[in-house]
Amino acid sequence: MAGAHATTVAKSVPTLAGCPLFPANSAWRKDISHARVNPHSKAWVRSVGLSGHLHADFGSNPSYGIPYSVVPTSQPKVEVTFTAYGDESDRGPYPIPPKARIEAGSDRHVLVASRNCHVYELYGARRSGNSWRAASGAVFDLRSNKLRPAGWTSADAAGLPILPGLVRPDEIRAGHIDHALRFTVARTQRGYIHPATHQAGSTNSMSAPPMGARFRLKASFSLKGYHGAALIILRCLKKYGMFVADNGSNWFISGATYRGWNDDDLNQLKRVPGSAFQVVATGRIRH
Repeated sequence: MAGAHATTVAKSVPTLAGCPLFPANSAWRKDISHARVNPHSKAWVRSVGLSGHLHADFGSNPSYGIPYSVVPTSQPKVEVTFTAYGDESDRGPYPIPPKARIEAGSDRHVLVASRNCHVYELYGARRSGNSWRAASGAVFDLRSNKLRPAGWTSADAAGLPILPGLVRPDEIRAGHIDHALRFTVARTQRGYIHPATHQAGSTNSMSAPPMGARFRLKASFSLKGYHGAALIILRCLKKYGMFVADNGSNWFISGATYRGWNDDDLNQLKRVPGSAFQVVATGRIRH
């Protein structure tokens, strides 16, 4: 019996590049299924859209989703020159492999998970000979809960790491996701809630959610009829929820680029209305 229990516990630890995905007491791994509802929940859900629907911002098309690389500890590091947000970026060099993929679209993220238990992320990345240029960059230690300095961005508008919040195919194959996800909303207020450290809002109105607000799928929402990846994602959203991480299309959940995604499976998420969500209380809004 003890051995079976140990096996169950081990399976519940999310990993990335062979490392636990942050410490056990990380906000990313916190079970919020019974957390208190935020007093602004109704207004924030209404702001994102009661009649809107969940949407997987990834799929079998390789131009969708956010690609990432996993590298060994021996991966050579390259210099990165930072431009727009250089004063809020973690200096290089970064262990970016020569064939690292750049996210399609305007954000041009480059994400690297190293087996040294660090995640390296760039925003607005472009190759420059044997080095790189980027608007901003951030390094996160998977063994630490340390946040970015107050007011600092990362490769994401909320100052959060991107890669830990993606839906990844390895977790879908395992049958469970044991951490919070990331999603985008069109309109945010000028403020943030930890673990976010940065705002990129367009309003001071308290009716719009701040960066870092944590949305949860209601326990009462029936999962009957859902299957495959969609069911795994929805179970995750009931237990761990999703963080407002960037400005973008409402209710768009981020996932890794992967040709093997089953689009029909993921399209089940489009049946989940915004009204099925609520926001949990996870801390005060910082400005």
